[in-house]
Amino acid sequence: MSEPTAPRLIATDLDGTIVRSDGTVSDRTVAALARVERAGATLVMVTGRPPRWMHEIAGAVGHNGIAICANGAVVYDLHTETVLRAHMIEPETIAVAVERLRAAVPEFRFAVEYPTGFVFEARYNLGRWDAEALGGRPVDGETLVSRGGTKLLAFHPNADSGTLADKAEKAVGDLVTVTYSSGRGLLEMSAQGVTKASALAEFCAEQGVPPRAVVAFGDMPNDLPMLTWAGISYGVANAHPDVKAAVTHTTGSNDEDGVACVLERLFP
Repeated sequence: MSEPTAPRLIATDLDGTIVRSDGTVSDRTVAALARVERAGATLVMVTGRPPRWMHEIAGAVGHNGIAICANGAVVYDLHTETVLRAHMIEPETIAVAVERLRAAVPEFRFAVEYPTGFVFEARYNLGRWDAEALGGRPVDGETLVSRGGTKLLAFHPNADSGTLADKAEKAVGDLVTVTYSSGRGLLEMSAQGVTKASALAEFCAEQGVPPRAVVAFGDMPNDLPMLTWAGISYGVANAHPDVKAAVTHTTGSNDEDGVACVLERLFP
């Protein structure tokens, strides 16, 4: 499948795709992203990140455009840095999901993301992450499941994310959408049917942009719904094998400004 001569919308993941391994976005990539909007096309950041982690990205792109956060659960205005809409997991669903997941994988530690902030159970704070430093608040088990959230997070300190996702899908796949964006033993669950693709499709329908006019970029399994929905899709060289197998094209790695290389061709 050939590249479109003038895509109407660019959808890109952040971490591992345009964000480098050191956590930065290169000047070349920032300049390439600016080409998109100068050409009259729409730029949408589509990320697993919660809105509270978007401030630096908003600044890098001049506070322009829209971001789809939390794997499709939140639509976020980068200009005003405000939540436009959110698809929540109901508290009853969170409670049942946590109960089933504890039975399937007793080592799981849980947290719940909200449009702003998150809560976590005490043992989630063990291991390699300091959840309070990331803006979280420790709560007891009853409080954890008492309020709806944008994402249910399940962390295992010593297991592969792919293996955990298979177990979680069997346990709660009828309740929530299970995915992951790293190999660090962290699963991310959104409301049933909520993915990067569902939110992007909703946004594109509002803008009158068909899938064939969309070019999407990603690197991990949480990007797969978006990459398979878009007319043209790119996996970066550092992408998960499942992503490389699903996309229509590949490009250089995040550390090689692979996305910028493509955008410079599409928007000369």
